[in-house]
Amino acid sequence: MSEKVSSNKHPTGASILDFHDLKTLRKTHAGWRLLAADHGPMVVAFLNRAFVEPNQRVLAESELTVVLDDVLHHLREIEGPESFPKNARAYLMDWSADERGWLRRFYVEGSDEPHYDLTPPTEKAIRWLQGLEQTQFVGAESRLLTVFELLRQIVTGAESDPEVRIAELEQNKAELDREIDKIRNGHLGMLDDTRLRERFMQMAETARALLGDFRQVEDNFRQLDRQVRERITRFEGSKGEVLADIFGEQDAISDSDQGRSFRAFWDFLMSPLRQEEFSAMLDKVLSLNPIIELRPDRSLRRIHDDWLGAGEQTQRTIARLSEQLRRFLDDRAWLENRRIMDLIQNIEQNALEMREQPPIRLDIGLDETAPRVELPLERPLYSPPLKPRIDQHTLDEGRAEVDSDALFNQIFVDRDQLRANIRRALQSNTQISLENLIAERPLELGLAELVSYLAIAAEDPHAMIDETVRSIVFWTGADGTERRAQVPRVIFAR
Repeated sequence: MSEKVSSNKHPTGASILDFHDLKTLRKTHAGWRLLAADHGPMVVAFLNRAFVEPNQRVLAESELTVVLDDVLHHLREIEGPESFPKNARAYLMDWSADERGWLRRFYVEGSDEPHYDLTPPTEKAIRWLQGLEQTQFVGAESRLLTVFELLRQIVTGAESDPEVRIAELEQNKAELDREIDKIRNGHLGMLDDTRLRERFMQMAETARALLGDFRQVEDNFRQLDRQVRERITRFEGSKGEVLADIFGEQDAISDSDQGRSFRAFWDFLMSPLRQEEFSAMLDKVLSLNPIIELRPDRSLRRIHDDWLGAGEQTQRTIARLSEQLRRFLDDRAWLENRRIMDLIQNIEQNALEMREQPPIRLDIGLDETAPRVELPLERPLYSPPLKPRIDQHTLDEGRAEVDSDALFNQIFVDRDQLRANIRRALQSNTQISLENLIAERPLELGLAELVSYLAIAAEDPHAMIDETVRSIVFWTGADGTERRAQVPRVIFAR
Protein backbone atom coordinates (compact mmCIF):
# COMPACT_ATOMS: atom_id res chain seq x y z
CA MET A 1 0.00 0.00 0.00
CA SER A 2 1.07 3.57 -0.52
CA GLU A 3 2.70 5.50 2.25
CA LYS A 4 1.06 8.61 3.57
CA VAL A 5 2.86 11.82 2.69
CA SER A 6 3.14 14.30 5.52
CA SER A 7 2.54 17.79 4.19
CA ASN A 8 1.85 21.06 5.87
CA LYS A 9 -1.81 21.69 6.44
CA HIS A 10 -3.67 24.97 6.21
CA PRO A 11 -6.12 25.60 9.09
CA THR A 12 -9.01 25.08 6.67
CA GLY A 13 -7.69 21.58 5.84
CA ALA A 14 -6.11 22.40 2.46
CA SER A 15 -2.55 21.15 1.91
CA ILE A 16 0.24 23.64 1.40
CA LEU A 17 2.12 21.67 -1.25
CA ASP A 18 5.73 22.41 -2.08
CA PHE A 19 8.15 20.81 -4.52
CA HIS A 20 9.36 18.02 -2.23
CA ASP A 21 5.83 17.07 -1.15
CA LEU A 22 4.64 16.84 -4.76
CA LYS A 23 7.69 14.85 -5.80
CA THR A 24 7.12 12.31 -3.04
CA LEU A 25 3.38 12.25 -3.67
CA ARG A 26 3.89 11.37 -7.32
CA LYS A 27 5.86 8.25 -6.31
CA THR A 28 3.68 7.04 -3.45
CA HIS A 29 0.08 8.05 -4.18
CA ALA A 30 -1.92 5.36 -6.02
CA GLY A 31 -4.20 7.92 -7.66
CA TRP A 32 -1.30 9.84 -9.18
CA ARG A 33 0.24 6.58 -10.43
CA LEU A 34 -3.07 5.75 -12.09
CA LEU A 35 -3.21 9.09 -13.91
CA ALA A 36 0.39 8.71 -15.10
CA ALA A 37 0.12 5.04 -16.17
CA ASP A 38 0.53 4.09 -19.84
CA HIS A 39 -2.77 2.21 -19.80
CA GLY A 40 -4.39 4.77 -17.49
CA PRO A 41 -7.31 5.63 -19.83
CA MET A 42 -8.25 1.96 -20.17
CA VAL A 43 -7.95 1.32 -16.43
CA VAL A 44 -9.98 4.38 -15.46
CA ALA A 45 -12.70 3.66 -18.04
CA PHE A 46 -13.04 0.05 -16.91
CA LEU A 47 -13.04 0.77 -13.16
CA ASN A 48 -15.53 3.58 -13.63
CA ARG A 49 -17.80 1.25 -15.61
CA ALA A 50 -17.49 -1.66 -13.17
CA PHE A 51 -17.58 0.13 -9.79
CA VAL A 52 -18.36 3.87 -9.85
CA GLU A 53 -21.27 4.13 -12.28
CA PRO A 54 -23.33 1.22 -10.82
CA ASN A 55 -22.35 2.17 -7.23
CA GLN A 56 -20.85 -1.32 -6.81
CA ARG A 57 -18.74 -2.05 -3.76
CA VAL A 58 -17.48 -5.65 -4.11
CA LEU A 59 -17.18 -7.87 -7.21
CA ALA A 60 -16.02 -11.47 -7.46
CA GLU A 61 -13.00 -12.24 -9.61
CA SER A 62 -14.99 -14.40 -12.04
CA GLU A 63 -17.59 -11.69 -12.60
CA LEU A 64 -15.01 -8.94 -12.97
CA THR A 65 -12.88 -11.04 -15.34
CA VAL A 66 -15.82 -11.55 -17.71
CA VAL A 67 -16.48 -7.81 -17.92
CA LEU A 68 -12.79 -7.00 -18.43
CA ASP A 69 -12.47 -9.66 -21.17
CA ASP A 70 -15.26 -7.95 -23.11
CA VAL A 71 -13.58 -4.55 -22.72
CA LEU A 72 -10.16 -5.86 -23.79
CA HIS A 73 -11.64 -7.66 -26.81
CA HIS A 74 -13.34 -4.47 -27.97
CA LEU A 75 -10.22 -2.34 -27.45
CA ARG A 76 -7.95 -4.82 -29.25
CA GLU A 77 -10.19 -4.64 -32.32
CA ILE A 78 -9.75 -0.85 -32.35
CA GLU A 79 -6.17 -0.38 -31.07
CA GLY A 80 -4.64 -3.59 -32.37
CA PRO A 81 -4.00 -7.05 -30.84
CA GLU A 82 -0.67 -6.00 -29.29
CA SER A 83 -2.07 -2.93 -27.50
CA PHE A 84 -3.12 -4.91 -24.41
CA PRO A 85 -1.11 -8.17 -24.36
CA LYS A 86 -2.11 -9.54 -20.92
CA ASN A 87 -5.26 -11.48 -20.10
CA ALA A 88 -7.96 -10.09 -17.81
CA ARG A 89 -6.91 -11.98 -14.66
CA ALA A 90 -3.27 -10.87 -15.05
CA TYR A 91 -4.39 -7.24 -15.30
CA LEU A 92 -6.49 -7.59 -12.14
CA MET A 93 -3.55 -9.12 -10.26
CA ASP A 94 -1.30 -6.30 -11.48
CA TRP A 95 -3.75 -3.55 -10.48
CA SER A 96 -4.17 -4.99 -6.99
CA ALA A 97 -0.42 -5.33 -6.33
CA ASP A 98 1.22 -3.07 -3.74
CA GLU A 99 3.17 -1.16 -6.38
CA ARG A 100 -0.12 -0.17 -8.05
CA GLY A 101 -2.72 -0.08 -5.28
CA TRP A 102 -5.68 0.64 -7.59
CA LEU A 103 -7.76 -2.35 -6.44
CA ARG A 104 -8.04 -4.17 -3.12
CA ARG A 105 -7.94 -7.98 -3.49
CA PHE A 106 -9.36 -9.97 -0.58
CA TYR A 107 -11.43 -13.01 0.35
CA VAL A 108 -14.92 -12.75 1.80
CA GLU A 109 -16.10 -15.04 4.56
CA GLY A 110 -17.36 -18.39 3.32
CA SER A 111 -15.80 -18.13 -0.16
CA ASP A 112 -12.44 -19.23 -1.59
CA GLU A 113 -12.75 -16.93 -4.63
CA PRO A 114 -10.91 -13.57 -4.60
CA HIS A 115 -13.02 -10.41 -4.55
CA TYR A 116 -12.09 -6.86 -5.57
CA ASP A 117 -13.01 -3.36 -4.47
CA LEU A 118 -11.75 0.11 -5.36
CA THR A 119 -9.21 1.78 -3.10
CA PRO A 120 -9.98 5.32 -1.87
CA PRO A 121 -7.10 6.93 -3.89
CA THR A 122 -8.41 5.31 -7.09
CA GLU A 123 -11.93 6.59 -6.54
CA LYS A 124 -10.59 10.09 -5.82
CA ALA A 125 -8.67 10.04 -9.12
CA ILE A 126 -11.78 8.91 -11.03
CA ARG A 127 -13.92 11.59 -9.37
CA TRP A 128 -11.30 14.21 -10.25
CA LEU A 129 -11.31 13.14 -13.90
CA GLN A 130 -15.09 13.32 -13.95
CA GLY A 131 -14.84 16.89 -12.71
CA LEU A 132 -12.71 17.81 -15.75
CA GLU A 133 -15.63 17.25 -18.09
CA GLN A 134 -17.47 20.39 -19.10
CA THR A 135 -20.85 20.43 -17.40
CA GLN A 136 -24.05 21.77 -18.89
CA PHE A 137 -23.97 24.72 -16.52
CA VAL A 138 -22.35 25.64 -13.22
CA GLY A 139 -24.81 25.66 -10.35
CA ALA A 140 -23.51 28.82 -8.72
CA GLU A 141 -26.75 29.75 -6.96
CA SER A 142 -27.29 26.37 -5.27
CA ARG A 143 -23.66 26.25 -4.13
CA LEU A 144 -23.91 29.77 -2.72
CA LEU A 145 -27.09 28.87 -0.86
CA THR A 146 -25.42 25.75 0.51
CA VAL A 147 -22.43 27.79 1.76
CA PHE A 148 -24.76 30.38 3.25
CA GLU A 149 -26.85 27.71 5.03
CA LEU A 150 -23.74 25.99 6.41
CA LEU A 151 -22.46 29.30 7.77
CA ARG A 152 -25.85 29.89 9.37
CA GLN A 153 -25.73 26.47 11.06
CA ILE A 154 -22.19 27.09 12.33
CA VAL A 155 -23.06 30.48 13.79
CA THR A 156 -26.27 29.20 15.34
CA GLY A 157 -24.67 26.04 16.75
CA ALA A 158 -21.76 27.97 18.27
CA GLU A 159 -23.91 30.64 19.93
CA SER A 160 -23.99 30.21 23.71
CA ASP A 161 -26.20 33.18 24.62
CA PRO A 162 -29.80 31.97 25.11
CA GLU A 163 -31.25 35.39 24.30
CA VAL A 164 -29.48 35.52 20.94
CA ARG A 165 -30.68 31.99 20.08
CA ILE A 166 -34.25 32.89 20.99
CA ALA A 167 -34.06 36.08 18.90
CA GLU A 168 -32.87 34.09 15.88
CA LEU A 169 -35.68 31.56 16.29
CA GLU A 170 -38.22 34.37 16.58
CA GLN A 171 -36.85 35.88 13.37
CA ASN A 172 -37.15 32.53 11.59
CA LYS A 173 -40.69 32.17 12.90
CA ALA A 174 -41.60 35.61 11.53
CA GLU A 175 -40.19 34.72 8.12
CA LEU A 176 -42.22 31.49 8.07
CA ASP A 177 -45.38 33.40 8.99
CA ARG A 178 -44.79 35.85 6.14
CA GLU A 179 -44.25 32.96 3.73
CA ILE A 180 -47.49 31.31 4.88
CA ASP A 181 -49.38 34.57 4.37
CA LYS A 182 -48.04 34.90 0.81
CA ILE A 183 -49.18 31.37 -0.04
CA ARG A 184 -52.63 32.00 1.41
CA ASN A 185 -52.90 35.17 -0.70
CA GLY A 186 -52.12 33.19 -3.85
CA HIS A 187 -48.42 34.07 -4.21
CA LEU A 188 -46.96 30.56 -4.46
CA GLY A 189 -43.24 30.92 -5.13
CA MET A 190 -41.89 27.96 -7.11
CA LEU A 191 -38.50 27.11 -8.53
CA ASP A 192 -38.13 27.37 -12.28
CA ASP A 193 -36.82 24.48 -14.38
CA THR A 194 -33.22 25.74 -14.33
CA ARG A 195 -33.08 25.94 -10.56
CA LEU A 196 -34.68 22.50 -10.23
CA ARG A 197 -32.07 20.94 -12.52
CA GLU A 198 -29.27 22.79 -10.76
CA ARG A 199 -30.22 21.57 -7.31
CA PHE A 200 -30.87 18.02 -8.56
CA MET A 201 -27.40 17.77 -10.14
CA GLN A 202 -25.77 18.95 -6.93
CA MET A 203 -27.83 16.46 -4.91
CA ALA A 204 -26.89 13.58 -7.24
CA GLU A 205 -23.19 14.46 -7.10
CA THR A 206 -23.22 14.60 -3.30
CA ALA A 207 -25.18 11.33 -3.02
CA ARG A 208 -22.70 9.43 -5.19
CA ALA A 209 -19.74 10.90 -3.29
CA LEU A 210 -21.08 9.39 -0.05
CA LEU A 211 -20.06 5.91 -1.20
CA GLY A 212 -16.50 7.19 -1.51
CA ASP A 213 -16.72 8.42 2.08
CA PHE A 214 -17.73 4.91 3.15
CA ARG A 215 -14.68 3.49 1.37
CA GLN A 216 -12.40 5.96 3.16
CA VAL A 217 -13.87 5.24 6.61
CA GLU A 218 -13.65 1.48 6.00
CA ASP A 219 -10.06 1.85 4.81
CA ASN A 220 -9.15 3.73 8.02
CA PHE A 221 -10.55 0.94 10.19
CA ARG A 222 -8.86 -1.65 7.97
CA GLN A 223 -5.51 0.06 8.50
CA LEU A 224 -6.16 -0.05 12.24
CA ASP A 225 -6.97 -3.78 11.98
CA ARG A 226 -3.69 -4.40 10.14
CA GLN A 227 -1.73 -2.47 12.78
CA VAL A 228 -3.39 -4.49 15.54
CA ARG A 229 -2.46 -7.80 13.87
CA GLU A 230 1.15 -6.70 13.38
CA ARG A 231 1.42 -5.47 16.98
CA ILE A 232 -0.03 -8.72 18.35
CA THR A 233 2.46 -10.76 16.32
CA ARG A 234 5.50 -8.77 17.46
CA PHE A 235 4.52 -7.74 20.98
CA GLU A 236 6.28 -9.52 23.84
CA GLY A 237 5.09 -7.48 26.81
CA SER A 238 2.18 -7.96 29.16
CA LYS A 239 -1.37 -8.39 27.99
CA GLY A 240 -2.52 -5.24 29.77
CA GLU A 241 0.01 -3.05 27.99
CA VAL A 242 -0.86 -4.15 24.47
CA LEU A 243 -4.61 -3.98 25.14
CA ALA A 244 -4.32 -0.46 26.55
CA ASP A 245 -2.41 0.58 23.45
CA ILE A 246 -4.88 -1.10 21.04
CA PHE A 247 -8.05 0.15 22.72
CA GLY A 248 -6.58 3.63 23.01
CA GLU A 249 -5.95 3.76 19.26
CA GLN A 250 -9.39 2.34 18.49
CA ASP A 251 -11.04 4.96 20.71
CA ALA A 252 -8.96 7.66 19.03
CA ILE A 253 -10.39 6.74 15.61
CA SER A 254 -13.94 6.24 16.92
CA ASP A 255 -13.87 9.60 18.73
CA SER A 256 -12.26 11.47 15.84
CA ASP A 257 -14.24 13.92 13.73
CA GLN A 258 -14.61 11.34 10.96
CA GLY A 259 -15.66 8.60 13.38
CA ARG A 260 -18.30 10.74 15.10
CA SER A 261 -19.58 11.97 11.74
CA PHE A 262 -19.90 8.35 10.51
CA ARG A 263 -21.84 7.29 13.62
CA ALA A 264 -24.22 10.26 13.27
CA PHE A 265 -24.73 9.49 9.57
CA TRP A 266 -25.37 5.80 10.28
CA ASP A 267 -27.88 6.55 13.05
CA PHE A 268 -29.67 8.96 10.72
CA LEU A 269 -29.72 6.42 7.89
CA MET A 270 -31.01 3.56 10.07
CA SER A 271 -34.08 5.52 11.15
CA PRO A 272 -37.18 3.99 9.45
CA LEU A 273 -38.92 7.39 9.41
CA ARG A 274 -35.94 8.99 7.66
CA GLN A 275 -35.81 6.16 5.12
CA GLU A 276 -39.49 6.56 4.28
CA GLU A 277 -39.12 10.33 4.04
CA PHE A 278 -36.08 10.05 1.79
CA SER A 279 -37.74 7.49 -0.50
CA ALA A 280 -40.91 9.59 -0.81
CA MET A 281 -38.99 12.78 -1.63
CA LEU A 282 -36.74 10.96 -4.11
CA ASP A 283 -39.69 9.43 -5.96
CA LYS A 284 -41.42 12.80 -6.11
CA VAL A 285 -38.32 14.57 -7.44
CA LEU A 286 -37.63 11.93 -10.10
CA SER A 287 -41.21 12.28 -11.36
CA LEU A 288 -40.82 16.01 -12.13
CA ASN A 289 -40.72 16.84 -15.85
CA PRO A 290 -37.56 19.03 -15.67
CA ILE A 291 -35.74 16.18 -13.91
CA ILE A 292 -37.04 13.57 -16.37
CA GLU A 293 -35.60 15.64 -19.23
CA LEU A 294 -32.14 15.26 -17.66
CA ARG A 295 -32.44 11.46 -17.97
CA PRO A 296 -30.98 10.79 -14.51
CA ASP A 297 -29.16 7.60 -13.69
CA ARG A 298 -31.56 4.85 -12.62
CA SER A 299 -29.23 3.90 -9.78
CA LEU A 300 -30.19 7.12 -7.97
CA ARG A 301 -33.60 5.61 -7.16
CA ARG A 302 -31.90 3.00 -4.95
CA ILE A 303 -28.96 5.10 -3.75
CA HIS A 304 -30.06 4.78 -0.10
CA ASP A 305 -29.98 0.97 -0.44
CA ASP A 306 -26.39 1.28 -1.69
CA TRP A 307 -25.61 3.40 1.38
CA LEU A 308 -27.03 0.69 3.64
CA GLY A 309 -24.96 -2.00 1.94
CA ALA A 310 -21.79 0.07 2.17
CA GLY A 311 -22.49 0.90 5.82
CA GLU A 312 -23.07 -2.76 6.68
CA GLN A 313 -19.74 -3.65 5.10
CA THR A 314 -18.02 -0.95 7.18
CA GLN A 315 -19.69 -2.30 10.32
CA ARG A 316 -18.47 -5.82 9.45
CA THR A 317 -14.92 -4.48 9.21
CA ILE A 318 -15.23 -3.05 12.71
CA ALA A 319 -16.66 -6.38 13.94
CA ARG A 320 -13.66 -8.25 12.51
CA LEU A 321 -11.38 -5.96 14.54
CA SER A 322 -13.25 -6.89 17.72
CA GLU A 323 -13.03 -10.58 16.80
CA GLN A 324 -9.26 -10.25 16.37
CA LEU A 325 -8.97 -8.78 19.88
CA ARG A 326 -11.00 -11.66 21.31
CA ARG A 327 -8.77 -14.23 19.61
CA PHE A 328 -5.74 -12.42 20.99
CA LEU A 329 -7.10 -12.70 24.53
CA ASP A 330 -7.79 -16.42 24.07
CA ASP A 331 -4.31 -17.07 22.66
CA ARG A 332 -2.58 -15.13 25.42
CA ALA A 333 -4.57 -16.93 28.14
CA TRP A 334 -3.66 -20.31 26.63
CA LEU A 335 0.02 -19.38 26.49
CA GLU A 336 0.01 -18.18 30.13
CA ASN A 337 -1.64 -21.41 31.32
CA ARG A 338 0.90 -23.45 29.38
CA ARG A 339 3.73 -21.45 30.95
CA ILE A 340 2.39 -22.21 34.44
CA MET A 341 2.20 -25.94 33.66
CA ASP A 342 5.79 -25.89 32.37
CA LEU A 343 6.97 -24.28 35.64
CA ILE A 344 5.14 -26.87 37.75
CA GLN A 345 6.56 -29.71 35.67
CA ASN A 346 10.07 -28.27 36.05
CA ILE A 347 9.68 -28.13 39.85
CA GLU A 348 8.48 -31.76 39.95
CA GLN A 349 11.44 -32.93 37.85
CA ASN A 350 13.91 -31.14 40.14
CA ALA A 351 12.26 -32.71 43.20
CA LEU A 352 12.61 -36.22 41.70
CA GLU A 353 16.30 -35.65 40.97
CA MET A 354 16.94 -34.52 44.56
CA ARG A 355 15.00 -37.40 46.16
CA GLU A 356 17.92 -39.88 46.10
CA GLN A 357 20.62 -37.36 47.02
CA PRO A 358 19.13 -34.60 49.14
CA PRO A 359 21.36 -31.57 49.84
CA ILE A 360 23.55 -31.83 52.99
CA ARG A 361 22.74 -28.34 54.14
CA LEU A 362 19.27 -27.10 53.45
CA ASP A 363 18.37 -23.55 54.37
CA ILE A 364 14.65 -23.26 54.86
CA GLY A 365 13.07 -19.86 55.22
CA LEU A 366 9.94 -19.15 57.18
CA ASP A 367 7.01 -17.56 55.47
CA GLU A 368 5.98 -15.82 58.71
CA THR A 369 7.94 -14.56 61.70
CA ALA A 370 5.37 -15.84 64.24
CA PRO A 371 3.24 -18.98 64.47
CA ARG A 372 -0.37 -18.77 63.40
CA VAL A 373 -2.85 -19.76 66.11
CA GLU A 374 -6.04 -21.51 65.08
CA LEU A 375 -8.50 -22.24 67.90
CA PRO A 376 -10.49 -25.46 67.85
CA LEU A 377 -13.80 -23.59 68.02
CA GLU A 378 -12.92 -21.78 64.81
CA ARG A 379 -13.23 -25.03 62.89
CA PRO A 380 -16.66 -25.78 61.42
CA LEU A 381 -18.72 -28.64 62.83
CA TYR A 382 -18.85 -31.91 61.02
CA SER A 383 -21.73 -32.32 58.62
CA PRO A 384 -22.39 -35.84 57.35
CA PRO A 385 -22.62 -35.95 53.59
CA LEU A 386 -25.88 -36.84 51.93
CA LYS A 387 -25.87 -40.27 50.39
CA PRO A 388 -27.58 -40.22 47.00
CA ARG A 389 -30.01 -42.98 46.20
CA ILE A 390 -29.26 -44.61 42.87
CA ASP A 391 -31.81 -46.84 41.26
CA GLN A 392 -29.99 -49.71 39.68
CA HIS A 393 -31.30 -50.92 36.37
CA THR A 394 -29.83 -53.35 33.94
CA LEU A 395 -28.87 -51.58 30.71
CA ASP A 396 -29.56 -53.43 27.50
CA GLU A 397 -27.20 -53.03 24.63
CA GLY A 398 -28.98 -51.30 21.78
CA ARG A 399 -28.49 -51.64 18.07
CA ALA A 400 -28.78 -48.53 15.88
CA GLU A 401 -30.09 -48.95 12.34
CA VAL A 402 -29.66 -45.28 11.42
CA ASP A 403 -27.24 -44.14 8.76
CA SER A 404 -24.37 -42.35 10.52
CA ASP A 405 -23.67 -40.19 7.47
CA ALA A 406 -26.35 -37.77 8.65
CA LEU A 407 -24.01 -36.69 11.47
CA PHE A 408 -21.58 -35.31 8.90
CA ASN A 409 -24.15 -33.55 6.70
CA GLN A 410 -25.07 -30.76 9.06
CA ILE A 411 -26.36 -27.44 7.69
CA PHE A 412 -25.17 -24.05 8.96
CA VAL A 413 -27.69 -21.24 8.76
CA ASP A 414 -26.32 -17.67 8.87
CA ARG A 415 -28.76 -15.81 11.08
CA ASP A 416 -27.08 -12.45 10.33
CA GLN A 417 -27.98 -12.91 6.66
CA LEU A 418 -31.59 -13.75 7.59
CA ARG A 419 -31.83 -10.62 9.75
CA ALA A 420 -30.46 -8.61 6.82
CA ASN A 421 -33.22 -10.06 4.59
CA ILE A 422 -35.82 -8.92 7.13
CA ARG A 423 -34.32 -5.41 7.34
CA ARG A 424 -34.30 -5.01 3.55
CA ALA A 425 -37.91 -6.16 3.32
CA LEU A 426 -38.95 -3.66 6.02
CA GLN A 427 -37.36 -0.77 4.13
CA SER A 428 -40.29 -0.66 1.75
CA ASN A 429 -42.96 -2.06 4.11
CA THR A 430 -43.92 -1.20 7.66
CA GLN A 431 -44.52 -4.90 8.33
CA ILE A 432 -44.26 -8.18 6.46
CA SER A 433 -45.37 -11.72 7.23
CA LEU A 434 -43.05 -14.69 7.20
CA GLU A 435 -45.08 -16.23 4.37
CA ASN A 436 -44.58 -13.16 2.11
CA LEU A 437 -40.92 -12.83 3.10
CA ILE A 438 -40.22 -16.42 2.04
CA ALA A 439 -42.15 -15.83 -1.18
CA GLU A 440 -39.83 -12.91 -2.01
CA ARG A 441 -36.69 -14.69 -0.79
CA PRO A 442 -37.20 -18.48 -1.13
CA LEU A 443 -35.63 -20.81 1.41
CA GLU A 444 -32.24 -22.13 0.29
CA LEU A 445 -31.53 -24.43 3.24
CA GLY A 446 -35.03 -25.79 3.71
CA LEU A 447 -36.46 -26.58 7.15
CA ALA A 448 -33.31 -25.45 9.01
CA GLU A 449 -33.64 -21.95 7.56
CA LEU A 450 -37.37 -21.86 8.39
CA VAL A 451 -36.67 -22.81 12.01
CA SER A 452 -34.04 -20.04 12.18
CA TYR A 453 -36.63 -17.49 11.00
CA LEU A 454 -38.95 -18.65 13.80
CA ALA A 455 -36.13 -18.35 16.35
CA ILE A 456 -35.37 -14.81 15.19
CA ALA A 457 -39.04 -13.89 15.50
CA ALA A 458 -39.12 -15.27 19.06
CA GLU A 459 -36.14 -13.08 20.02
CA ASP A 460 -37.32 -9.93 18.19
CA PRO A 461 -39.47 -7.68 20.46
CA HIS A 462 -41.06 -6.08 17.36
CA ALA A 463 -42.17 -9.40 15.84
CA MET A 464 -45.59 -10.95 16.51
CA ILE A 465 -46.36 -14.69 16.63
CA ASP A 466 -50.03 -15.67 16.48
CA GLU A 467 -50.54 -19.31 17.48
CA THR A 468 -54.26 -19.18 16.62
CA VAL A 469 -53.65 -18.55 12.91
CA ARG A 470 -51.73 -20.98 10.71
CA SER A 471 -49.75 -20.20 7.56
CA ILE A 472 -48.54 -22.57 4.85
CA VAL A 473 -44.92 -22.08 3.75
CA PHE A 474 -43.59 -23.68 0.53
CA TRP A 475 -40.03 -24.39 -0.59
CA THR A 476 -38.14 -26.71 -2.93
CA GLY A 477 -35.93 -29.37 -1.40
CA ALA A 478 -32.44 -30.38 -2.49
CA ASP A 479 -33.91 -33.26 -4.52
CA GLY A 480 -36.24 -30.90 -6.41
CA THR A 481 -39.35 -31.97 -4.49
CA GLU A 482 -41.72 -29.21 -3.44
CA ARG A 483 -42.21 -29.21 0.32
CA ARG A 484 -44.47 -27.28 2.65
CA ALA A 485 -44.86 -26.69 6.36
CA GLN A 486 -47.65 -25.37 8.56
CA VAL A 487 -46.38 -22.71 11.02
CA PRO A 488 -47.97 -20.06 13.25
CA ARG A 489 -48.63 -16.65 11.69
CA VAL A 490 -45.41 -14.58 12.10
CA ILE A 491 -45.30 -10.85 11.30
CA PHE A 492 -42.09 -8.80 11.37
CA ALA A 493 -42.45 -5.05 12.02
CA ARG A 494 -40.13 -2.09 12.25
